[in-house]
Amino acid sequence: MTFSNLPPIFAEALTERGYEAPTDVQSAVLAPEAAGRDLIVSAQTGSGKTVAFGLAFIENLLDEAGFLPTAETPLALIIAPTRELALQVSRELAWLYGKAAARISTCVGGMDASKERRSLNRGAHIVVGTPGRLRDHLERGALDLSSLRVAVLDEADEMLDMGFREDLEEILDATPDVRRTLLFSATMPKQIVALASRYQNDALRISTVGSERGHGDIAYQAVTVAPAEIEAAVVNLLRFHEAETAILFCATRDNVRHLHATLQERGFAVVALSGEHSQSERNHALQALRDRRARVCVATDVAARGIDLPTLSLVVHVEIPRDAETLQHRSGRTGRAGKKGTAVIVVPYPRRRRVESMLRGARIEAEWIGAPSREAIREKDRERLLSILLQPAEVDEEDRELARQLLAERSAEDIAASLVRAHRASMPEPEEMIENTPEARRAAQKERHRPGFEDVAWFRLDIGRRQNADPRWILPLLCRRGHITRNEVGAIRIGMHETHFQVPTELAAKFSATLQRTAGEEGTAEGVLIEPSDGPREGAHEHRESRGPRNSNNARGPEHPPRHRAKPYKPGGAKGKGKPEGAFKGKPEGGFKGKPKPGFKGKPKGRNGRP
Repeated sequence: MTFSNLPPIFAEALTERGYEAPTDVQSAVLAPEAAGRDLIVSAQTGSGKTVAFGLAFIENLLDEAGFLPTAETPLALIIAPTRELALQVSRELAWLYGKAAARISTCVGGMDASKERRSLNRGAHIVVGTPGRLRDHLERGALDLSSLRVAVLDEADEMLDMGFREDLEEILDATPDVRRTLLFSATMPKQIVALASRYQNDALRISTVGSERGHGDIAYQAVTVAPAEIEAAVVNLLRFHEAETAILFCATRDNVRHLHATLQERGFAVVALSGEHSQSERNHALQALRDRRARVCVATDVAARGIDLPTLSLVVHVEIPRDAETLQHRSGRTGRAGKKGTAVIVVPYPRRRRVESMLRGARIEAEWIGAPSREAIREKDRERLLSILLQPAEVDEEDRELARQLLAERSAEDIAASLVRAHRASMPEPEEMIENTPEARRAAQKERHRPGFEDVAWFRLDIGRRQNADPRWILPLLCRRGHITRNEVGAIRIGMHETHFQVPTELAAKFSATLQRTAGEEGTAEGVLIEPSDGPREGAHEHRESRGPRNSNNARGPEHPPRHRAKPYKPGGAKGKGKPEGAFKGKPEGGFKGKPKPGFKGKPKGRNGRP
């Protein structure tokens, strides 16, 4: 199928943009059976669906002569979940409908609402916006949908997930019943089915996802790392690939802020995108990526939705996506329009099974590898430097004169070495990573310790995770019982039924003697046995030395909230001093006070009205 059956002005616009043939989703919406009907479309990210729905409603906007009528009230409405996606849709429709002289108004949060109202008052053929801002214009009377011919819900499942159901219903309820409704949704949960049944009539279901859920133009890699080496792995991945543009996904705003600052300190040209940034800041960040002033973007899922950067070739999931759909939406920022891309998932060792399950559910084949080593990055740097320095370059006579002076003072080898060193100086230094073998990981774990804890003695407490052992109260207990400070306690490893901790060997004898002396004073009240040990068994959970980044994959992040909040363990249990927690004190709350309320007279009556 070609674009030859479209009106000439649209076929010309597509040709000028480099489109030779329609994609699968574009062919489906242009098929004869889809003409004039409501549609429910499932298509992969980056499959050309924005152009698809732009082509689908051409017939609804043009008059019999093949021209757009005078712009008074909107004829087409496109609703998108985020500002970035709405702006991207507006840009796509601007070139597609440019030769038809269509007037397009964009209404999104974070922009000047008064300018948007003036644009709507001047008249627009097509309105693109986010649910909240569109509803605001509708309630203020600035948006008139009485003449609407087609409504498009782009990424409808995402809008419902973000809590826009009421906004969508109010907007659609204000449109004519005879309008055409096109619903684009990656998934079909019950909410989408209910929305379709209420606002669509005999909708045609189109799916171009196919059996291969993974993006054909994206190479997936899963990089296994120690939980404490996530940031180091990210640095090495950026240095190894040296992508023209890369995006790093984090789960929270705090993590975006932290990683952005870390990469800036390391010398990367990086920008950040999260919910805490204003629309102006987002626009500046995206423009910096388009202008090549920045090459790396650190973002949350919602902030990055709708971003379309032609040079984006690397996506790194710094924190594991919450589900397979999020994985695909994130990864779909690259590998667009036939270009190749790479999506890398950074997987802490304890989370490997979860990621394997997610990849199986998404039917994605990923290559499991270790993080790039310094040697591998150096080898890549040599190849890149040779390629850059051997490229033909135009030089003027002044440059040649300076070159002759340099050759008179230094050898050609020294000058070339200086040139290489200057290029290397602009590259951030790669990190030294633990070799990706069980033996190397165990050896490295033994070598990693805090300063002052090179030589340690181990002690044991007879409580563990089953008793809700927590360093927050274990540390004060050790300091109180052993007469030491917090800084004199090393690693704390909590097992299921016991906890082990380190004390410098030079303090071990004094600490042990103090424990015996204080046992008579506080041992019974504390209810915790503390004694020397040979160290924890392999696999005990460590709480002090292996500190990964805050809210990183080694903790239960937003994608895995705690199943319950356990009450802190109180040494001694109910046998300690005072009444047990929650014991009865005084009268019960809301209990009987004083005389009964007015209206009660005599004895209470039974069901038949008698005493």
